[in-house]
Amino acid sequence: MRKGRYTLLMPGKFIVLEGPDGSGTTTHSKILADTLRARGEDVLLTAEPTDSTIGKFIREQLKAKTIESPSALQLLFCADRAWHIEKVIKPALAAGKTVISDRYVISTLIYGEALGLDAEWLLRVNTPFLEPDIMIIALPKLHVCLERIMKRKQLDVFENTRFQKLVYDLYEKAGAEDEATIVLDTGGEKDEVAAEILKVVNSH
Repeated sequence: MRKGRYTLLMPGKFIVLEGPDGSGTTTHSKILADTLRARGEDVLLTAEPTDSTIGKFIREQLKAKTIESPSALQLLFCADRAWHIEKVIKPALAAGKTVISDRYVISTLIYGEALGLDAEWLLRVNTPFLEPDIMIIALPKLHVCLERIMKRKQLDVFENTRFQKLVYDLYEKAGAEDEATIVLDTGGEKDEVAAEILKVVNSH
């Protein structure tokens, strides 16, 4: 699933946490960033969609009850990612920082395919993007994700059981197909999961 993207030799390290809704990517991205900072590392914590003009527009679209054009939405994600790489990620890596991103390319591939878009087309429009040094997929049991989602005060257009089951299956498939991706069960105690993620980061 990551075929075709490019690597870039820079002083910093690029770490991505991926996973279905409710998998804990946001929680564990923050914990990892705080842990690395506590031991003296210069860390940039970021996320997609970003806080750019495009990213904010995407967030507004996700609050809608329906998606008018799945392909247009995924191209917006790609445009937001291009801005993210050029303006945020690459400058931070060049400065020797550790960059942790909550979501990245795999989200576009998986959510786009779950919306019925062609997987090869999705891969082609994402091939120009920078390859992470470490890719972690957070994948607790599906029922854990669903329980966490239902606790949220406001749900977006993607957060329904049928769609989430399809997304979950695609993340599971992606983790099995890509040997460079680390899949972790993030359904356990938060501190124990955080320790497992840190162990992965320390080993790379």
